[in-house]
Amino acid sequence: MILFIQIEPTSEIPIYTQLANQLIELIATGTLQTSEALPSVRSLAADLGVNMHTVNKAYHELEKKNIIQIIPKSGAVVNEISSTGPSDSQIEHIKQVMKPLIAESIVYGMDKKQILSIATSLISGIRRDEE
Repeated sequence: MILFIQIEPTSEIPIYTQLANQLIELIATGTLQTSEALPSVRSLAADLGVNMHTVNKAYHELEKKNIIQIIPKSGAVVNEISSTGPSDSQIEHIKQVMKPLIAESIVYGMDKKQILSIATSLISGIRRDEE
């Protein structure tokens, strides 16, 4: 399996977070499918040139969010996307993550229309099938 993941070592964002975020995007775009196995920690670390503990931490972050399941001695697989929509706790988590970004946007002088335009553009880029 070839995954297009790009790590920026000089970024302020920790490498494990960059990796987790990019894996989430690969799942959201359908590049990684439900029940599909992720690369082993060892092989992904080698491919990316990062420490195995970094990949392991990213996988555990995704497992905490119920995005993947780690099966001991077998690896990690993508969980099924809920057909009933997100849980209340998942919605609350997303709100907590988005609120500081929206506040920062307002501090930069952006108005509601600009913020919604960015959000719409990002959704369109991820969910190409809904255009």
